[in-house]
Amino acid sequence: MCGICGVISFQPNAFADRSILLRMNASLQHRGPDDEGYYQDDQVSLAVRRLSIIDLDTGQQPISNESGDIWVVYNGEIYNFQNVRAALEQRGHIFKTQTDTEIIVHAYEEYGDECVTHFNGMFAIALWDARERRLFLARDRLGIKPLYYWSGADKLVFGSELKALILHPEVPRQVDLTALDIFLTLEYIPAPRTIYEGVFKLLPGHRLVVEDGELKATQYWDVPYQPISQSEAECAEILSGLIKESVRLRLVSDVPLGAFLSGGIDSSLIVGYMSQIANEPVRTFSIGFEDDSYNELPYAAAVAKHFGTKHHVEVLKSDHTHLIEQLVAHFDEPFADTSIFPTYLVSKIASHDVKVVLSGDGGDELFAGYDTYLAEKLDRYYGCLPRALRQQVLPKFAGWMTPQPVKKGLINKVQRMVEGGAFNPSLRHARWMMFLNSSQKNSLYRSDLRATLYDDLTTDFFSDYFDKANHFDHLAQQQYVDVKTYLVDDILTKVDRMSMAVSIEARVPLLDYHIVEFALNLPAHMKLQGMRTKSILRQAVKNMVPPLILEKPKEGFSIPMKHWLRTSLKPMMLDLLSKTAIQKLGYFDHQVVAQWIQEHLDGRVNHSHRLWALMVFEMWHLNERIAT
Repeated sequence: MCGICGVISFQPNAFADRSILLRMNASLQHRGPDDEGYYQDDQVSLAVRRLSIIDLDTGQQPISNESGDIWVVYNGEIYNFQNVRAALEQRGHIFKTQTDTEIIVHAYEEYGDECVTHFNGMFAIALWDARERRLFLARDRLGIKPLYYWSGADKLVFGSELKALILHPEVPRQVDLTALDIFLTLEYIPAPRTIYEGVFKLLPGHRLVVEDGELKATQYWDVPYQPISQSEAECAEILSGLIKESVRLRLVSDVPLGAFLSGGIDSSLIVGYMSQIANEPVRTFSIGFEDDSYNELPYAAAVAKHFGTKHHVEVLKSDHTHLIEQLVAHFDEPFADTSIFPTYLVSKIASHDVKVVLSGDGGDELFAGYDTYLAEKLDRYYGCLPRALRQQVLPKFAGWMTPQPVKKGLINKVQRMVEGGAFNPSLRHARWMMFLNSSQKNSLYRSDLRATLYDDLTTDFFSDYFDKANHFDHLAQQQYVDVKTYLVDDILTKVDRMSMAVSIEARVPLLDYHIVEFALNLPAHMKLQGMRTKSILRQAVKNMVPPLILEKPKEGFSIPMKHWLRTSLKPMMLDLLSKTAIQKLGYFDHQVVAQWIQEHLDGRVNHSHRLWALMVFEMWHLNERIAT
């Protein structure tokens, strides 16, 4: 795992300032503390920080071909590199290292821009073809590894994280107000936008070529529509084989590795397959909570005992104020998923023993594990109610009910269902993943901000993805949208930043693209049977994962933020969202924010998602003022 960055001038004989490149690369040291490398000529500058995982002795980057006119830096792992290498050697290519990085330059020589279609892995690639004077950038199919870029009148700047880009003096740092609006709605900023106007994320499964001063982005992969006709039993057997092979590929490492274990079905099956393949006990790592309704440690302990793992546990305390600014800063833009805390802490305890971890992320999107899929199924009945009842009367009625203190409860579920049902039905199940509706925005935003925004932008954003998936069945369309949005820009972003914050590599076996293609093409009834989620996945691993885990309801990897804002985080909230702070920020109506705070403190309304998002934006904005 690594961090990469660089600059290309659109004209030759325009040497870049090496001191800027050094500062950009230094900002990524946490992604690669083991080594650093550089390549510069009269048009391009490439830099890399390396976390040594494979070929510890000769795998330094940048790496070139034999003639030294193609150079590459990259972040990630190509799991099938040995097969790709063997095919290239048969075609006459000569290798000087054992690293997966070297296959990139030779595959580019052999296949050109199509080289990425031969790779199975997670990657962000920057390759300089000095013969053709072209820069080739690419991101893996699912977007597991990040890649950002900005282009100006005469150059393009890129990097693994925004912090590297904004160290370049020409990269602008103006807030994209549309991105801010989407962030407050979703708690993350979906690609290709970032919080900075004109700075972009390269979309997953895309290439970007810079040649003769022009940028050309193309998509090289999307989920294909390939209906599956096998029986459920046959599909379960196929799925089991795909997952086991994916886990096997991701166990290739020259350094110690382990697994995150939450106690849910996804992480448990990963540990199960690791135990089958490995020749020694698997190291597992879990995080728990003092609040029993959020704590799954007993389930994780049961799985660890079942598979005989070397299990490590830590309980997340409510007093973690010292961590907040540090973790928020790692994202370089507003990001309000509160599960960053347990993800960081489980990564930290893992970092004491291993440099690579396997994670169960992706299972909920691929096999319909979220409650939002159930909510969409129930909406066939709820949606029959008159629009005025759904969007006005019932939300007001639900607002009178006092939220329950537990993580999940009937009242909490009803309130969330009613909140989601008030959104535009064209959003489908995405409605229940949104936290700020039009009415709330109109009251929160100051008039000058409100006037700049297009009210249906978020709806249009999701509708575009639904349109691209219109050949899939209803459930698969929702899954496709989640894979393209929530999975990549929330879940995978969180896992990447929090694991990289402590310099460990996280691998996600369930997101092997073969599994993704298979899962989304499965008939809907194999994934969601009645109100039973992940049906086919449960069947595929029923002889391996303990029944206790297979039958437990999904809990989710969340924290009791609603309680923390009334207790340990209350002083920070009152400070960050004070009248003075909100007025100085200049975007929001301080009276509305004050009302939300009071309602939350009184326990009348759970405003934790909205208040935490505002706190995150304020912290980010303060850091920007300091940095600028």
